[in-house]
Amino acid sequence: MTKKNASQKRLPVPVMVTVLFLAAATGMVSMSFFNPFPSFGADRKIPVYSVDTDAKKVAISFDAAWGNEHTEAILDILDQYNVKTTFFLVDFWAKDFPEDVKTIAARGHEVESHSATHPDMANLSPEKIREELNATAETIEGLTGKPPTLFRPPFGSYNNTLMETAEELGYHVIQWSVDSLDWKDISAEEVVSRVTGNIQPGSIVLFHNNAETVEEYLPRILEDLQSQGYEIVPVGQLIYKSNYRVDHTGKQISQGNAFR
Repeated sequence: MTKKNASQKRLPVPVMVTVLFLAAATGMVSMSFFNPFPSFGADRKIPVYSVDTDAKKVAISFDAAWGNEHTEAILDILDQYNVKTTFFLVDFWAKDFPEDVKTIAARGHEVESHSATHPDMANLSPEKIREELNATAETIEGLTGKPPTLFRPPFGSYNNTLMETAEELGYHVIQWSVDSLDWKDISAEEVVSRVTGNIQPGSIVLFHNNAETVEEYLPRILEDLQSQGYEIVPVGQLIYKSNYRVDHTGKQISQGNAFR
């Protein structure tokens, strides 16, 4: 499967949402899509999109589902800027590139779950969701010695069934507040502008491990954020693990004595 499709263009939000689910069902989608707004309603569970914090602290993350041509370069750049981050891995990617998984963990980055087969998790039963999460966890723990505790649903697609099942298995469900769009046919300059223009304390940034221009945009973004005084941390070091609530925008808010 290819890393991206140059024919994919930005659609208006109502059309994009419809296309998202049609594409997921037919297997046409090859990269994560931004869920343009959290689910609303008092009974709806919402993942963490960002964190409410006064500290100039942000997290960047990489989804890995297809290809590994740029992974080593990403790790070298992160080392150069002394940055640790989070990689959300699909099970089949981890099985295809087990040495990369071991290297990511050995170099101090979080290795977390992005499902087993990259399905639309909102269309799955609780049993199938457990199968997806358990299979990926088994592979990751076998390669790194540590089970994942964070989960990013493919396509940003979720519902209460997914949220409740993932939480029962001990996961924090993670989305993103800044979408780099690095999987699309846009320039490194555009990726840099999108990220640096939308970053704020508590942001979670979405990248992909096999974006074609990552070697060009990543150093520029890291340098820009650090020059602004931002500390860049893995997602697991940004979010609260207990004593929090998530508001209607997906912002995680401490309720006192929160544990990170």
